[in-house]
Amino acid sequence: MEAYNFFLDNRGHLRSGWRLAIFGVAFLICVQLTQVVLFLILSALLHRSYDQLISGYWSIFAGHGSILFSGLLVGWACGKLLEELPFAALGCSPHPGWLKNFGLGSAFGAASLLLAALFATLMHGIQFRFDPAGGGLIGQTLATSLAIFVFAAAAEEILFRGYPLQSLTRARLAWLGVLLTSVPFAAVHLRNPNVVPGFTFVNTALAGVWLAIAYLRTRSLWLPLGLHWSRNWAQASLLGLPVSGIERITPAPLLRATNAGPDWLTGGAYGIEGGAACTLALLVSIIVIWRLKLFVGADVPIENAPESGA
Repeated sequence: MEAYNFFLDNRGHLRSGWRLAIFGVAFLICVQLTQVVLFLILSALLHRSYDQLISGYWSIFAGHGSILFSGLLVGWACGKLLEELPFAALGCSPHPGWLKNFGLGSAFGAASLLLAALFATLMHGIQFRFDPAGGGLIGQTLATSLAIFVFAAAAEEILFRGYPLQSLTRARLAWLGVLLTSVPFAAVHLRNPNVVPGFTFVNTALAGVWLAIAYLRTRSLWLPLGLHWSRNWAQASLLGLPVSGIERITPAPLLRATNAGPDWLTGGAYGIEGGAACTLALLVSIIVIWRLKLFVGADVPIENAPESGA
């Protein structure tokens, strides 16, 4: 009987637990350095102080830009050095059917949020009216926020549905990957304004499960990216609701929402993500993504992955 190797699997690769530890440490170092560099570059180019940058859209660019760059760089390096995998294994390269997955994800993401809003409206928790701002301001908000939400969603997807989830999936530990990415995904949102105790964590964790399932169905990040950005965009830019407690991204949305409560249903000032209406919509959305047969699977190179074990 062959002795168990605590460090290496049966193909000579580091076991997934060690791979995740290396990724985590390298990512934290890289993201801190990258963020400092981005803020220094922006400060020099725009002639603004750090305090001025942190209060505007540029903080989103620097923060999520550092996450996106670090997730791509460290994820690719770990895949290459620890598992002998090409960059395409990260699931963010175009592949046959990627545009279909992205388009369907964008449609289903918006539909999921609209379903939550419908639940809340039918129970008289939220009322909507058209924004009185001019069409030019609304159009500018819709276009600008679309770019911001796509960029922010790409950063979060490459981190939470990128190398950590994928490496554990290759180790036949997808269930653990879903857990270890969905819980931190929920935890980082607890620092946002107007958090609703209980519902914020549960709903964001459910959203993480939803997005992880979207990756597992396709072995590609295009479907979860479509779900992620469009859900946030529909929430803020179409319906005028806060996104995870943040409102400053969409100064002139298509609709304005009035919260009639109760907050356990609507999420109050945090936004609909903090209420029971969103919980119901996410449960329906998880089932739809899990059962639907419309998506195209990517031909991801995983032949060098370990057969089993952490």
